[in-house]
Amino acid sequence: MNQLKSIIKNQENKRRRNFFFKLILLLILIVGHESNTWLLPVFERYTILANVIRALIFLISGNLIISLARIITLQFYLKRTEESRVQPNFIVGIDRLATLFNMIIVLVALILLFGVEPLKFLTSITIVAAAIALLTKDYITNIVNGLIIMFSDQLEIGDKILIGKNVGFIRDITLINMVLKSETGEIIIVPNTLALTSEVVNYSKNNSHQIILDSEIPFYSVIQLNELEMELTESLKAFSDYVYVDGAQLNILERKPESIIIRYQFPIKSGEKVIEKNVTKTINQALINWSNEHRKA
Repeated sequence: MNQLKSIIKNQENKRRRNFFFKLILLLILIVGHESNTWLLPVFERYTILANVIRALIFLISGNLIISLARIITLQFYLKRTEESRVQPNFIVGIDRLATLFNMIIVLVALILLFGVEPLKFLTSITIVAAAIALLTKDYITNIVNGLIIMFSDQLEIGDKILIGKNVGFIRDITLINMVLKSETGEIIIVPNTLALTSEVVNYSKNNSHQIILDSEIPFYSVIQLNELEMELTESLKAFSDYVYVDGAQLNILERKPESIIIRYQFPIKSGEKVIEKNVTKTINQALINWSNEHRKA
C-alpha cells in the first residue's frame, strides 16, 4: 500500500468516528425537539430556542448526508485503485465539493435560524438571485472548471506545467484558481478557466513511467562510465520497492570538447511525487559525491 493511500485511509477512519458522534447528537436533538417532553413548553415560549434547535438539526442532517456520500465515494474509489496509485486530484475534488455543499447547508441553516422558510425566502429573492448569478458568473465558471480539472487526470498536483508564459509545479487546485510554484520559488495564481482554455504543456506526463536525470561532467579526470553507473545503481537499491533497479541505464547524450552530457534513467513503479522527489534527490547526491571524489583524485 502506498503512502498516500495509507494517509487517506487513516483520515477516513477518523471521519467515520466523527460521523457516528454527529449521528448520536442529531438523534438527541430530534428526540428533544419532536417528542412531547418538558421541553415542549420551553420551545413554545422561547421561539428563538426552537429555531436554533431546528437549524442545528438541519445543519447536522445535511452534513451527515454529505459525509456519508463522501465516505461511500472514497471507499469505492480506494477499492477500485487497490492495485494502482491514488490520484491526488480526485481526493482534492471530493473535499472541495463537500466544502461547497456544506456552505450551502450553512446558509440554509442560517435562514432557518431566523424563522424564515427557505423556499419562501428563495422565491422572494428570485430577481436578486438572478442578478447575483450574472455578477458572479465568472466565479461560477471558475468553480465548474476547477471541478473538471480535479476529477480529470490531465493535470495533477505536483505536475510541472507551462501555461502561457508561466512555468511551475502545481501546488494546489482550488475552486477558483490553480496555484503554481516556479522553480525559483515564486507563487503563481492561475484562474481555472485559463487552465482549461489555454494551451498547457505538462512536462510531467512525458516519460511518465521513467525518471530521467541529465548531467554535464567535465573532463577533469578519467571518467569510468561503468563505475559511475554501478555507484548510481547502488544508491537506487534503497528504493527497490518503488523503482525497477534492473531497468536503470546510463548513456552519453552528447560529447563536447571539455565535457560530456550523460543521462541516467530508470522505470518507476510508484507515481507519487514525494517518492519521485526523494529518489531524484538521492541520485543527484550520489552523482555529486562521485564528482567530488574524482575531482580530488
